Formats: sequence, structure tokens, C-alpha cells
Amino acid sequence: MRIFLLSALACGLFTSLLPAHDTWVETNTSIVRKGELVHVDLKLGNHGNAHRDFKLASKIALDKCEVSVIAPDGKSTDMQPKMVDTGYTPKEGYWTGRFVTRSEGLYVVAQTCESKHGTTRGIKSAKTFFVASQKLDAVPEDLAGFDKPLGHPYEIVPLVNPVTAMGPGQPIRVRVLYEGKPVPEARVSFIPRGVQLAEGFDQAYEQLSDKEGVATFTPSEGNVYLIVSHHHADDQKGEGYDKTHYSAALTIAVPQLCPHCIKALTTQK
Repeated sequence: MRIFLLSALACGLFTSLLPAHDTWVETNTSIVRKGELVHVDLKLGNHGNAHRDFKLASKIALDKCEVSVIAPDGKSTDMQPKMVDTGYTPKEGYWTGRFVTRSEGLYVVAQTCESKHGTTRGIKSAKTFFVASQKLDAVPEDLAGFDKPLGHPYEIVPLVNPVTAMGPGQPIRVRVLYEGKPVPEARVSFIPRGVQLAEGFDQAYEQLSDKEGVATFTPSEGNVYLIVSHHHADDQKGEGYDKTHYSAALTIAVPQLCPHCIKALTTQK
């Protein structure tokens, strides 16, 4: 069955993705010293359509979104009032805001929004992670909480640490959830910055999740990877819309030198 679905996608026989704009969040760095600031960016791109890339496309209205940073102790900071516009025109650039870390540990940036495009309701979620450490040359690796769902309607949850466990050759494992339950056969795209995915189903960068909703991708080089999945609920109708489309995104910065490599080099010295 799985082989058939892959073949159907490759041949264009599977239900095609409609043009859509996906939001994502990213930070200027994934590891900082405790007390240092992090720039949190909210961006918009064309990942539901044939462009199949990591490029900016327009800019979302900020009042439609909720953006927050969740600290290691669970305290959430609303980032929306802190966001500033980097563009000259309403559809140019992206939103960015300053966040200063106050404690060590793993932080998650979370974003949600709901909007209507014609008669389609769009529900989007996105997240990324960063770590604050007392020492940059001794970053803790046993950080918990990354695999805890945030309760988004459609969500991508990392199953391995998305910061300190990353590096070339280190698998990225994620689970796709819809209303808190694993989604089998979900199409998951792992989009490296600077790469345009092939039309149809790009077997180098896309997978269908297994029966537990899990998909795995192993990067061969350091880069920023945007992981995206969509779910079309054409039976969900309401006032002003006749269908609902969900999207979920997870941004992971994969370093060229993984933490294990850096530790080994330090030990050799």
C-alpha cells in the first residue's frame, strides 16, 4: 500500500496540493549564552504550491497571528507586541522581534494563525527551538521537552532533540499530529534552504509518515531545514468557508559540525 501511494504521488495521481502560503518561524541562532538575545522571525512562503522552495512570498498580517516563546520552565512570552516590520511595503519582508534569555535550557518558539482565503479557511502552526547555555563550549545535551506537543490542531513534533542532536548524518525524526493523534501517510517535506524540490513527489526530500505518524530524514550537510506538512479537510465547512486546510511547519538549523564533533575536537586539543 505504501509503495502504491508513493508511486501515485510521483505520477501526479494523488490529490495535488493546492497553492497555499505557509508561515514559519526561525531564529538567528540555535545556541546562545544565557542572558543573550535571540531574534525571532515570522516569515511567509509558497510551500504548498509548485515553487517547492524556502523562499519568502509576501508577508502575513501580524494581527492574524499569535507568536510566543516558551521558556524551559513553561512560562510563555507573547512576542506579537515586540515584532517589527522589516519591509517597506505591506507585502515585503517579514516580522522580527527581540527576545532575551533568562535561564538555561531549551526554548520553543510557537506560532499559530487562522485566516480565510476566498472560501477556504486556513489554520497554520509553526515552531522552532533554541538553547540557552551557561557555557557555549559545554552545552547540555540531555534537554527535555522538545517532544511535547503544544496542542496545535495540526502539528509537527520532533522526536529527537532539534538542536543539540543535529548534524550531518544525524537523522531528523518527526511525528505529525492532527487533533493530537498520529497521522499515517501524511506527506512531509524536508526543504533545505537554497534547494527547490522537484514537482510531484520529491523522493529525495519528501516522505509519507508511517502508521505512527513518523517520518525520518537524514541531512547530508549543514543547512536550515523547513519541515512542512498539510492536511485538507474539505468536509469542514462554516460561515464564509466551505473547506479547511491545515499546515504545520518546523524549522531546524543543522550545523555543519555536530556537538559530538565539536566535543571530540576539543578533547583532542
